[in-house]
Amino acid sequence: MAAGAAARREPGPGPGGEKRILCVGLVCLDIISVVEAYPAEDSDIRCVSQRWQRGGNASNSCTVLALLGAPCAFMGSLAPGHAADFIVADFRHRGVDMTHVAWQPRGDVPCACCVVSAASGSRTIVLYDTNLPDVTAHDFELVDFSQYKWIHWEVFISKDVARHFGYQSAPEALQGLHSRIQPGATLICAWAEEGADAMGPSGELVHSDAFPPETLVDTLGAGDTFNAAVIFALSAGRSLQDALTFGCQIAGRKCGIQGFDGIV
Repeated sequence: MAAGAAARREPGPGPGGEKRILCVGLVCLDIISVVEAYPAEDSDIRCVSQRWQRGGNASNSCTVLALLGAPCAFMGSLAPGHAADFIVADFRHRGVDMTHVAWQPRGDVPCACCVVSAASGSRTIVLYDTNLPDVTAHDFELVDFSQYKWIHWEVFISKDVARHFGYQSAPEALQGLHSRIQPGATLICAWAEEGADAMGPSGELVHSDAFPPETLVDTLGAGDTFNAAVIFALSAGRSLQDALTFGCQIAGRKCGIQGFDGIV
């Protein structure tokens, strides 16, 4: 399983010759406890249910892309062990290509303990970000990027990042950060129940309202779902407005279910 990077074989195109989407970033083990309501500090409660789930931003986006029918691949670090065995099996179950997983000789797979409140749908995450090394420039040198039509890094602006920079809304964040990006780039920022906004190369703002489910069930991975759905639409040639609306629609569906199965 821990084959050296030099032994990797570049995957071919997806079904029908379609180029793939590559998501680069974190994969971790999520241990998810669903509780009736978020517990008070220093209390003992029983959970409604508990499950293991493959998590991490880039990993979750791969899951959603696969469910939407897009051939996709994941690139990130793993270390051999029980957690990695579970993660690999789930990647395979979803049909996500793992050719560019960087198997590390040291370190542990990151683990996140997630508490999902059935009363509010909120999720609280405590991540043990281990000493697992990141992918390197050499790992990227081994990739034939001509096989991919889209490569996803951190381009999307999250609500948390926007607030970290002092912005109080998505439009304010886009306007404030636009001067920092390359000419011709697009910025996208989702803002939970307020929907999402984007700014294209011309500087014009576009907006989509949120599409909340009838009952808010589970918001864990909603942002990753939004990102994946927007990428799916943009990579298919749809307009920025259409992609933004599609992203909010799919993210809204995800918030109404546990996990990801059932968003399409």
